[in-house]
Amino acid sequence: MTIPATMTAIDPEAPGGPEVLVPVTRPVPQPGPGEVLIKVAAAGVNRPDVLQRMGGYAPPPGASSIPGLEVAGEIVAVGDDVPPEMIGQPTCALVAGGGYAEYCVAPAGQCLWVPELLTMTEAAALPETLFTVWTNLFERGFASEGDTVLVHGGTSGIGTMAIALCKLFGVDIIVTAGSAEKVAAATALGATHAIDYKREDFVARVAEITGGRGVQVVLDMVGGDYVPRNLKCLAEDGRHVSIAVQGGPTATVPLFDIMRRRLTLTGSTLRNRDVAFKSLVADELSRTVWPHVEAGRLKPVMDRSFPLAEAAEAHRRMEAGDHVGKIVLVP
Repeated sequence: MTIPATMTAIDPEAPGGPEVLVPVTRPVPQPGPGEVLIKVAAAGVNRPDVLQRMGGYAPPPGASSIPGLEVAGEIVAVGDDVPPEMIGQPTCALVAGGGYAEYCVAPAGQCLWVPELLTMTEAAALPETLFTVWTNLFERGFASEGDTVLVHGGTSGIGTMAIALCKLFGVDIIVTAGSAEKVAAATALGATHAIDYKREDFVARVAEITGGRGVQVVLDMVGGDYVPRNLKCLAEDGRHVSIAVQGGPTATVPLFDIMRRRLTLTGSTLRNRDVAFKSLVADELSRTVWPHVEAGRLKPVMDRSFPLAEAAEAHRRMEAGDHVGKIVLVP
């Protein structure tokens, strides 16, 4: 395959609204040591992309200014220390940036091969939510078979991935959603229980569902005043895992109650973790989760695909909050 010198990408010159997401021409990146070059067939759209566009989530040092944290496509070139046999392989990858483009560089260790049962648009919708839910709900939160967990945003990319993984690994999952339609969608996807947080008090409903015992883990992307309410939902020795702060970056928590019930508050961000960590996660996913992907038991919930040139419309849909599952761009 002849690799061109330039490519079409979405690379805003300044922060702003969705209208700043316009196609531009950029040089095709070159893979460095330990990296591969992917001809992008599809790229996932995620909430951090929206924050970056608005100027609130800068790429980590050394990462591309082009948004996009996950891609799928064909490996067309490799850097030093990467087996040349990888060229031609269909792959999906977690990246720190660069996904909204025709070509994207990815660390080889963060790539997962795409089985025949998965389309490229589906493959592009997997890495970011899969890495995030696995590392936070199952590793930091220690969710395991027989547990009950609470996950906010049940029809988001994170929420739908959490539902899918909990179904696979024997975990009961309670989710919140913002309308009767989304509650129905989450239930249809396999959530054990779904709560309309606009019409019901999720703290009271969790107590009712669990017989007052509470849940073992809360996966929270809201922050702010949700945190003390989440803590009321936890069982003794429960774990609260924060992955975003859409409702505010600070919270007041009842310290004595945390001590008395032996609660754990933790959290993480993924984008700024180093390649070694993400490669370890990819290796663990390849052993524990990817067999389910290969067998067709795990697929992402897809909302809509947009052409790369319509990235602005993709962001508008995400910000409107009407989507169920993943939004994907196709160059």
